[in-house]
Amino acid sequence: MDISVVIPLYNEEESLPELHAWIERVMKENGFTYEIIFINDGSTDTSWEVIENLSKSSSNVKGIKFRRNYGKSPALYCGFKEAVGDVVITMDADLQDSPDEIPALYEMIKVEGYDMVSGYKQKRYDPLSKTIPTKLFNATARKVSGIRNLHDFNCGLKAYRNEVIKNIEVYGEMHRYIPYLAKNAGFDKIGEKVVQHGKRKYGESKFMGWNRFVNGYLDLVTLWFLTNFGKKPMHVFGFLGSLTFLVGFVAVILIGIDKLIALSHGVPQRLITDTPYFYIALTMMMIGTQLFLAGFIGDLISRSSSNRNDYQIERHIKCDNI
Repeated sequence: MDISVVIPLYNEEESLPELHAWIERVMKENGFTYEIIFINDGSTDTSWEVIENLSKSSSNVKGIKFRRNYGKSPALYCGFKEAVGDVVITMDADLQDSPDEIPALYEMIKVEGYDMVSGYKQKRYDPLSKTIPTKLFNATARKVSGIRNLHDFNCGLKAYRNEVIKNIEVYGEMHRYIPYLAKNAGFDKIGEKVVQHGKRKYGESKFMGWNRFVNGYLDLVTLWFLTNFGKKPMHVFGFLGSLTFLVGFVAVILIGIDKLIALSHGVPQRLITDTPYFYIALTMMMIGTQLFLAGFIGDLISRSSSNRNDYQIERHIKCDNI
């Protein structure tokens, strides 16, 4: 199969028939073999009924229905697990991502040899409450990840070689950093393509405001730490703990030496416990010990969890890998 189109969605009942027809037209015009995987992320409208009807009229439609709203990353994780196409395309369901971009994205993967290609919505129709945080976030992501050629890490329209999506783990809210995850997995030929950004036709955006900006930075810090120290937490916590403990211990020794020198010369001096420096030094020793133990425990339990991607799927349509 040439292409798998993975589409996470939440309450997009109005746009789904139009999006499906648009994708089908593009696929038929270019002679692609394909599948469309809709992941219904706990929608409260009739999105699932629409997906069921589309699957009855088209053998290329697959569907996954979550029991509740988990988020975009879990939806992509399950979609990636099911996808079998040589090239996997992800897009949002709100018609702001254009299926007309699919042939060019496919060619960049298959002909030009990219591992993944990220869309860049150079001209956006989003409000300032979304565009300003996005620009700040992307600037930070470029700096931290070292992927200098990407302007829009979080663009929903992306293309991947199948091998890429089968070797990365998208969990939590890490969909913002899939290029970073791909790079860490050894897929470093990452390209970018300027894509169209359409105006939202139905409803309102489900991902607005500064909340996603703050969460994005927190996730970026988490990913940076896990990338550098996730498998060796003792290296950072042990070092910081040892350094803090050593500074505190040396401080205690110096306070004690100062007291002994004063006593040997008959100079009156207050008790060691009456000086704040003693308690500061003691606190540093305690914090150092705790940091060291945190690193040791982190090494024992590691960062992996057996149920990290355990999501409750209520129903699915034509899915063999779920």
